[in-house]
Amino acid sequence: MTKTTISAPANIAFIKYWGARDLDRALPLNTSISMTLDRCVTQCTIELIHGDQDEIWLAESHGGFSTPEPDFQRRVKQQLDRMRRWAGSEDRFRVATRNTFPSAAGLASSASGFAALTLAAAGALGKGGTPAAELSGLARGSGSGSASRSVLGGYVEWPAGEGDRGKEAVQLADAEHWDLRDVIAVVEIGPKAVPSLEGHRRAPTSPYLARRLELLPERLAKVRRAIAERDLDLLGPVIEEEAVDLHLIAMSSRPPIFYWAPGTVAVLRAVRELRQEGLAAWATMDAGANVHVICDADSEEDVAERLESLAAVGFVIQDSVGTGPESDDEHLF
Repeated sequence: MTKTTISAPANIAFIKYWGARDLDRALPLNTSISMTLDRCVTQCTIELIHGDQDEIWLAESHGGFSTPEPDFQRRVKQQLDRMRRWAGSEDRFRVATRNTFPSAAGLASSASGFAALTLAAAGALGKGGTPAAELSGLARGSGSGSASRSVLGGYVEWPAGEGDRGKEAVQLADAEHWDLRDVIAVVEIGPKAVPSLEGHRRAPTSPYLARRLELLPERLAKVRRAIAERDLDLLGPVIEEEAVDLHLIAMSSRPPIFYWAPGTVAVLRAVRELRQEGLAAWATMDAGANVHVICDADSEEDVAERLESLAAVGFVIQDSVGTGPESDDEHLF
């Protein structure tokens, strides 16, 4: 059987997806905007097989394979079922997947994972030429709404849509438009205690969710303008506000969710000190303890050196804006 392998990137949200009007269908409360990354990717190999069951494996770095956790298997099988219905197929799949970065640690591994799965399945079903907009909608159907953004490169907006209708993500600008860097301070590598899906479920219980939604139109307009004009001084304060608001809502949900670790606070303090020293560096976080520091190319090495010097930082990943998913000739099996 012909194999299809796709490498799909994670993304870092400038305007967050947090809270849904229909979580099962990944219909968000608000429009979000992200930057697609380059080096933090999920590789996924799929081939059609004979039989009545899908095979799902995690590819290990040493070359072996392991069995995924039951919840992950369930979500993958549900997405494979969606892809079969979409293609009018009854074929079964053999799937292997691996990340080049820590999983389930607030680094958008589900976005890259389900984007890679969706695109690889489409390729295995003979539909690799499907338009990106349609693939974005299919990736959203996985339940990982952010996966809809990882189907595209550069700077991407995922509109909220209305009612029971979802929207596909659209590219605001390609990767060549603005060479931003993302220096990621990894302070925790294990899976977070509360998954993002549960955080979405609890978000409406926070008294601060409604206020954030009121502030979003202005923030969205600023981020769109900052991207269009390549203005990091305009972008930076907005993405820090957004990150703090996401975690404020998580902390004030019922029951509360505390994603931050002591290292998170240490990194945020270091970023403020870097700005006081004249570097253009701004922090953002998704649902997890690890911190993304957005900066320009000239500041990247200085930012990385400072973050690596912090005792609370296990290691640093230096990433940048990326062009989006790619076909890969090196298969996982």
